Amino acid sequence: MKLYPIKLLPYVSETIWGGKKLIEEYGVKTEKNNAAEGWMLSCHEAGASTVANGDFAGMALPEVVKANPALCGDNAKNFEDFPILIKFIDAMDNLSVQVHPTKEYCELTGKGQSKTECWYIIDCEEDAGLILGFKDKISPEEFKAAIANNTLTDYVETVKVKKGDFFFIDSGTLHAICKGILLAEVQESSNTTYRIYDYNRVGADGKPRELHVEDGAAVTKLEKYSQPDFSNSDLDTDERRLLADCPLFKVWKLDIKDPHINSANEESFVSLLIMSGEGSLECCGETLPLVKGDSIFIPANAGEYKLMGELEIIETRI
Repeated sequence: MKLYPIKLLPYVSETIWGGKKLIEEYGVKTEKNNAAEGWMLSCHEAGASTVANGDFAGMALPEVVKANPALCGDNAKNFEDFPILIKFIDAMDNLSVQVHPTKEYCELTGKGQSKTECWYIIDCEEDAGLILGFKDKISPEEFKAAIANNTLTDYVETVKVKKGDFFFIDSGTLHAICKGILLAEVQESSNTTYRIYDYNRVGADGKPRELHVEDGAAVTKLEKYSQPDFSNSDLDTDERRLLADCPLFKVWKLDIKDPHINSANEESFVSLLIMSGEGSLECCGETLPLVKGDSIFIPANAGEYKLMGELEIIETRI
C-alpha cells in the first residue's frame, strides 16, 4: 500500500443554532440549510468523513482505517476505537448549556461516551463569549434548584473571547459556545451531550428540546473553570506552538510563512486543519494544494513532509 496525504470531506451537521460561514467561506458543501458543524476528521458512527483523493477516494474514513489500521500509528492501539473527532463549529446563536460525561460515569451507567475537548477561536463577534463553569463553587442542591427555577445563567461564568484564544474543556465541565463564534474543536470521539439548559427554545418539531438534568447533575463539576497551561517554552517556536497535551491527543497551532518541515513517524497520524490562508503540502512524493477549510490526514510512517505558503493550521496527533 502506497502512503499518501489524504484529503477529507466532512460530515455536516445542521442545527437550530448553526450558521452558514462554513458553506460560504470554508468550502463546505451541503444541501442542508446550515452547516453548524463540519466533522472534518471523523470515524464516528453518527457522521463520518469521506476521502476525496487517491486510492481511497469515495470511501468513508472508518472503512479505510479499519482495513488499514497501520495508517493510524502505534498509539492508536491504546484505544478501542478511533480516538478523536475534529470539527469546525459555527455558532450563529447560543448553544445549550451542557456537559459531557466522564469515562467513569459512562462505565458506571453503561451508556454514552466520555468527551474531553478543546477549542481554538478562529473568529468571533466583538462581544462574543463562552460559558465555562461557575462564578463560585455551588452545592448540588443549589445547582438543581437553579435549573428548576430557570436561574442557572445567574450562576455560570461567562468568559469574553477573541480571535486566537484557546480553551481546554475536561469532561464534567459545564460549558456553552455562545452566538457569534467560529471555532475549531479537537475532541474525544464522542457524541454524548447532557443538555442542562436551552433558553426555553423549541426544536424543528416545535417542541422543547430534551434536557438531561439527572445525568448532567451527576457529572458536572460545581466549581470555577480552570484553564490548564500546556505551553512548552523549550519547544515552542514562532511557527509551532503547543496548545494541548493530554492522554487523548496533542494539539499545536501552526503559523506558516516560510517552508515548514516535519514528519509523521510510526507513533501517530498527523491531522492538519487549515483555518486560513493558502499554500501546499509536499508528502510521499505528492504535492497537494491547501486552502482554508481543508482537512488533511497524513498517515503514520509517511515520513518527512513540507508545508509552504501562508497558512494558519491546527495540527493534531494522538
